[in-house]
Amino acid sequence: MGASVRDATELAGGTFAAVWRVALADGREVVVKAGPPPGVRMLRYERDLLRAEAGYYRLARAVAPVPDVVHLADDWLAVTFLPGQPLTELTGTDGVREQLGATVKRIQEITGPRFGYPGDRAHAADWPTAFAAMVDDLLADARDWDVALPDGIQAAVERHRNVLALVTRPALLHWDLWDGNVLARDGVLTGLVDGERYLFGDPLLDLVSPALFRRIEEEPDHPFLRGYRATIGEAERTRLTLYRMHLYTLMLTERPSRGEAGGGDREAFLRELLNEELHQLGHSS
Repeated sequence: MGASVRDATELAGGTFAAVWRVALADGREVVVKAGPPPGVRMLRYERDLLRAEAGYYRLARAVAPVPDVVHLADDWLAVTFLPGQPLTELTGTDGVREQLGATVKRIQEITGPRFGYPGDRAHAADWPTAFAAMVDDLLADARDWDVALPDGIQAAVERHRNVLALVTRPALLHWDLWDGNVLARDGVLTGLVDGERYLFGDPLLDLVSPALFRRIEEEPDHPFLRGYRATIGEAERTRLTLYRMHLYTLMLTERPSRGEAGGGDREAFLRELLNEELHQLGHSS
């Protein structure tokens, strides 16, 4: 990158890449991410994630506070360091969450060339087919990793294909907007990071992680919704339920690939959430 390294500190919190905050001799600060080495087993949608992360920042940088890409190689990525702390470390964040909703709305005005992930991962010309392919890949991953999942996941997607078909524009989605990936300082939104899981699809998909493990449609005063200005009717409720089902399926499926032992309170919690969403989908139309 044209300068020697003055200092480097490893950052914790992620489960996919190794991450460092690096101070360069020329005064720049960057974040360096290294992906898994060749041969490591990954989930199907996790192929080429560092390249995808760079792609997201380049797409969103005109309308959102995201890092600039400093360097991209096959197995590592360097981006500019953004000021602020993650929302996981802050209190009194309603104003920031409202700014986040408005920012996500702007990002979603960017339209992709197709639905689904970039590259050769799950994608299609329409949203129902792309979303079904995403779910099918997860179920295949679960079989590969011997993760037991409840019945009815594929059937729920097929049953609500007509509701998914209401989505006709592939919007740019971050998808992983939990509090650890949202930065703020002095009440101002300063960054969206970890954009490697981005895809093009239903804008409602980005309403799941800002209210992780909750149903944002049941919280009409949620600050994210104030900023986003979402209209949520019955069709939107059904799609949000499908997207939570997808997220909980992913979170269960990825556990062994992260070296997590089976069983325990967290797994039981995720299974309960997944079963609740499947039950809800079985009673919606």
